[in-house]
Amino acid sequence: MNKKLADLLAKAHRLESTIAATIEGAARRTSAHAFREPLEIVHAIVEHAGREVQPAGRGRQVFPFNHVRVVALAPTARDRARLQVAFDGPPSLQERIASHLDAAGCVAPALTVHATFANKAGADWLAPEFTVAYSRVAQSTVHDPAVPRLELTVTQGVARQPTCTFEANGSQTIAIGRDDEVRDSRHHLIRTNDLVFEEGGGDINETVSRRHAHIEQDAAGAFRLFDDGSAQGTTVIRKGRGIAVPRGARGTRLQSGDEIVLGRARVRVAITSET
Repeated sequence: MNKKLADLLAKAHRLESTIAATIEGAARRTSAHAFREPLEIVHAIVEHAGREVQPAGRGRQVFPFNHVRVVALAPTARDRARLQVAFDGPPSLQERIASHLDAAGCVAPALTVHATFANKAGADWLAPEFTVAYSRVAQSTVHDPAVPRLELTVTQGVARQPTCTFEANGSQTIAIGRDDEVRDSRHHLIRTNDLVFEEGGGDINETVSRRHAHIEQDAAGAFRLFDDGSAQGTTVIRKGRGIAVPRGARGTRLQSGDEIVLGRARVRVAITSET
């Protein structure tokens, strides 16, 4: 009898310990969420969007949505103001999500991110501070049907045409290099450059390879920069940070305000839209 009683007491003690641990863990999680700062919430939203990436075969990754709707908890005007600043950036929440997907090697459509606020969290929210809904809607309702234009302006080096403007058409390749024609050892034409650094244009131009780099437009409409095996490399300067463009990679997506470094030559990037 004593043994049975002892077993029952032991089981009761284990059950009590399990319940206590569960409650304590829940309290810790609730406490941790309750004190997250606006920037931490932004990072959590970005990470959640990254978990929606899925394989598309042949080593490709895709983000299947083009519209992201965020609802964030902001019971007071102060909370709303602090979150709004974090969402607006720079970089904005939309830019952070796009950059995160790009870094993951993901082909993503042109994204629209819409953030609103609520005074009270919903029972089905993904986190105590926010929830996110993803959808794929007709492109005409997501963004203005403007034609993106790429403007390249040479800021260091001597170019045949210091500023070149290209309208996106989905298939154009913009070749960058020294001299307008690139030929092989048999003098066969390999390619012609669109942004041409003058042959004999000085020491800076000599650091630009004849086949230095090229720009293509991807399926999402973004301009991507590729290195073509240049001797001195290609780099993108963005907000003071250098992003190397290795040969044979999937390219680096360009943003307006970027600066392309080709050897010692530099080219400023501006992306605009025209209806």
